[in-house]
Amino acid sequence: MSDDLQNGGPSEAAAVAKRLTDPEWLVNTDPARVLAVLDGATGREEVLAAAVYRVSAHVHRDADVGVRRQLLALDAARYGDGKLAARLAAATVEGEPGTRWGVEWATGSQIDPRLRCNLTNHTGAVLVLAVATAVVEGRPVAVTGSDDGTVRVWDLATGQQAGEPLTGHTDEVNTVATAVVEGRPVAVTGSDDGTVRVWDLATGQQVGEPLTGHTGPVQAVVTSVVEGRPVAVGTGSFDTAVRMWDLTTGHPLGEPITGYPEEEVCAVAAGVVEGRPIAVTGIRDGVVRVWDLASGRPVGEPLTGHTDAVCAVATTVVEGRPIAVTGSWDATVRVWDLATGEQVGEPFSGHHANLVGAVATAVVNGRPVAVSAGWDRTVWVWGLATGQPVGQPLTGHTGWVNTVATAVVEGRPVAVTGSTDVAVRVWDLAAGQPVGEPLTGHTDMVGVVVTAVLDGRPVAITASQDASTRVWDLTSGQQIGAAFTGLARLASGVVGGRPVVVSGDGDGTVRMWDLATDQPVGEPLTGHTGAVLAVAATVVGGRPVAVSAGWDGTVQVWDLATGQQVGEPLTGHTGPVLAVATVVVDGRPVTVTGSRDGTVRVWDLATGQQVGEPLTGHTDEVNAVATTVVEGRPVALTGSDDATVRVWDLATSKQAAPVLSFPEPVRAVAVAPGGELLVGFGWELALLSPR
Repeated sequence: MSDDLQNGGPSEAAAVAKRLTDPEWLVNTDPARVLAVLDGATGREEVLAAAVYRVSAHVHRDADVGVRRQLLALDAARYGDGKLAARLAAATVEGEPGTRWGVEWATGSQIDPRLRCNLTNHTGAVLVLAVATAVVEGRPVAVTGSDDGTVRVWDLATGQQAGEPLTGHTDEVNTVATAVVEGRPVAVTGSDDGTVRVWDLATGQQVGEPLTGHTGPVQAVVTSVVEGRPVAVGTGSFDTAVRMWDLTTGHPLGEPITGYPEEEVCAVAAGVVEGRPIAVTGIRDGVVRVWDLASGRPVGEPLTGHTDAVCAVATTVVEGRPIAVTGSWDATVRVWDLATGEQVGEPFSGHHANLVGAVATAVVNGRPVAVSAGWDRTVWVWGLATGQPVGQPLTGHTGWVNTVATAVVEGRPVAVTGSTDVAVRVWDLAAGQPVGEPLTGHTDMVGVVVTAVLDGRPVAITASQDASTRVWDLTSGQQIGAAFTGLARLASGVVGGRPVVVSGDGDGTVRMWDLATDQPVGEPLTGHTGAVLAVAATVVGGRPVAVSAGWDGTVQVWDLATGQQVGEPLTGHTGPVLAVATVVVDGRPVTVTGSRDGTVRVWDLATGQQVGEPLTGHTDEVNAVATTVVEGRPVALTGSDDATVRVWDLATSKQAAPVLSFPEPVRAVAVAPGGELLVGFGWELALLSPR
């Protein structure tokens, strides 16, 4: 390739995009170079190849070439192109044997051709609870807080995590705000550990000691400026106080703002009234309060009128006057003049007796509006000067609308909404119409939406209970950032010539059911001290048995004919046992178990003894175990939250094949009658055939 192409001249995208349909080039080329030219794809095949490359780039860009080959083949199958999948699987990788498993097919329910990159490093099946944006050294970033207790910073231009996670909180991070302190960008975070922490976003270091005072979880944090000094305002849930800290010194400002009834503060917004910074708080008792941030004193009387919790607050200016817009569980939206403390006009009441979960403000055709989102699945736009709805409600969501943010796209005001239907929708507020198709990819409720500007283009940043944070280009509808994400507790057997099903229950019992009558057989089998997470059935010494795996870390064996426990519980795992399967090794029945401790163990069911040492290699919990016989040798296949499947030769206790990698955690593994391997990863399913 010419130096001009390597140096990124204007012809590079056009020249290199033509190579996107070359599997050898896709598999073996430095991922940074491939990712840099994907936007140059134009033809159908090139666009498809670019989508295939992007969807798991967050995994394979840092993996070895063999793993990249496998993941690209898998993702081509997810996009429904079996021929491309086969071509990618057949690509030559220096020093690597050919692939041992070919992808026959895979579901693609959670992929989207608009996907650009993934923000996916919060650990485990966690929830991203808060998002804020900032600019660090001239680059736009997103700051996310999660119930894994970490705070992470993401470069919105590259989709890469910037630096290491910010750690220090000892419980989930509920809220994130950003500010500038002495010229340096900082993030301010509040946690269920009762602390507020300040982080220097340029260095990734905590600034000073934690800001303490709350005696319960910190639910909301906003930043403002008081008498020229940056401050953080935090609200708690149990101590019902609003506290303020000077971000320059880390010291509290004044006494806590108290006076609430014993109700949780669930919303806060900052504003300015007559030149003085104020905070507006919504409380679960339905009262709205305004606080002077300089003095810590309440401003006027509480704003009353709502008859249920106020958990949505926004501030703006209408005809030169500061106002607050509040949304309540009483299904109304109310507008308040913050200078006089009076309600402006009648309540907005279009949400049909369903709670209002979010409000935002915007300007449409030069006039200020409020946008409200409700559990009636609608979004309403209200004229703040007229007190009247603007057009018809915006409909399309099929679930509760939990969150709303506003932005301007190509000169037109839009609202961005997130819902329990897992979709993100964009609405043209002037036309009252949806903009393009819903933005899909999240697999659980979208609970957070914020808007920002990235490289001069408006974007939305969304967070979901599927533990992902996604970034969307609001102009093109393309995603600039993407996502990542149970247990089988039934087994069948034959007892006394009658087919039965064995079930494991959350109450710690194992039960047997006659399939012919749908009736329970005998009494529940008790012994586990926690939930039963998996069961299997087999025959030991000519007698039918069930093997159960429990949250208590034990494996127990039951004689199904007598309903008695066989021997002592099998112990050794140091965490809950999540998966169990049975097979015969050298003529002896064994059970294979996988645990949250990351190990796989093999047990002789006749003696109740562990066979050999634990099988190690997985780096996260083992969720799934299946057994089969390959070329006359018994093997176990194990799936883990580390997004891999490992194959073990049970006769030698050695790994019997290269590791199979997947873009998301593996939660289910099964072997089909023809020897094919079924793998459930994230929300997808793939069928792989041995080569």
